[in-house]
Amino acid sequence: MKKLLLLVISCTLFFFTVQAQSNRPMEDVVNAIKYNRSEDLSRYFDNIVPITINNNQTIYSRNQAEVVLKDFFDRNIPKEFLIMDNGSPNASSKFIIGSLITPSGIKYNVYILMKQKDTNFYLQEIRLNKE
Repeated sequence: MKKLLLLVISCTLFFFTVQAQSNRPMEDVVNAIKYNRSEDLSRYFDNIVPITINNNQTIYSRNQAEVVLKDFFDRNIPKEFLIMDNGSPNASSKFIIGSLITPSGIKYNVYILMKQKDTNFYLQEIRLNKE
């Protein structure tokens, strides 16, 4: 009986550890946006990063994407970043839909898509469109 209880507890702890680790990339990305840290955001870039700003999409290398987002967030410093929706359509992808508010009151709708490649999640797309 003790062995069975120990096995159940071990499996439960393992499950919660795996769940917590799988949400970490999204938490890191959200915090990078909230606190205007484009270098932290760039840790999750894949080799190419599609970025849409005000409905103009361009595909950048990871270095170019970091510069573009740093410039965007320097001009649109986040005052508040609210998560409106998030989810995982399948085990290998996650998304966030949010609202970025600047100190001047400008609002941006934000969409972030991350996909798993090997064992890590990478940012596959980011959209920042003015409301």
